[in-house]
Amino acid sequence: MQKTRGYNKGFSLTEVLLAVGTIAVGMLFIAGVFPVGIHYTTIASERTIAAVVADEAFAKIRLYGVIADFNSWPVAPAVACADFRDVSNGMVNLDEFSYPSDPNIDISDKQFFWSALCRLPEGNYLPNDPNRLVQVTVFVCRKVGSGSMYQGVPGDRPVPVPIGVVSVPAPDTLQVDQPDFIGDGYTIVDNVTGRIYRVLERDAMIPDRIILDRPWQGLGPMGLIWVVPPPVDGGRNPCIAVYQRVIRF
Repeated sequence: MQKTRGYNKGFSLTEVLLAVGTIAVGMLFIAGVFPVGIHYTTIASERTIAAVVADEAFAKIRLYGVIADFNSWPVAPAVACADFRDVSNGMVNLDEFSYPSDPNIDISDKQFFWSALCRLPEGNYLPNDPNRLVQVTVFVCRKVGSGSMYQGVPGDRPVPVPIGVVSVPAPDTLQVDQPDFIGDGYTIVDNVTGRIYRVLERDAMIPDRIILDRPWQGLGPMGLIWVVPPPVDGGRNPCIAVYQRVIRF
């Protein structure tokens, strides 16, 4: 009787290694998606909160009002924008600039803050004008860490500060005197016109030059721009979003 030769059925070592390698590569790609997803989810959540904070800020600015005598406002080109705290009717408690503004919550536990610049549009410089229009620019920021300090800012909360424009080397490029205050993706506001620009990047070869998302339409040398500077010890851009409205007071 002739015996048939038996064969063992299964996968070879080479096939197993190839399968494991393929799965490992796939899992690496999948794992790489999670941090990106978390990052964009965080950004979306912060921008949603920023919109709420901005609405509350505009409502509070309307509530407190601004100085009616426009002769006392800064109108020279070098100081066209004014901090809301300097032109508001009376002193505004610092808690009002935080979110939520509940005084029962310790301010050190709050993460979101707002500040505002006020500017008189052209033709609104007369005192007691019945059509008192004010361009209001609200910056919504986050504290990037407990006790963080910010460059050029007194105190421990992020607020916009003015820095000088040295020159305009190209239509969409500015040379500034405080380049460490600005990074890629930052938002700046022209002091004279109130126009909002986004910084695409800092020039890799000339660090004090920034490239904007559109041509510059403000003053050249001796002009000013407003920006929320980064923390002294480094970290993320504290400014989440910038909103602007023209309000009739």
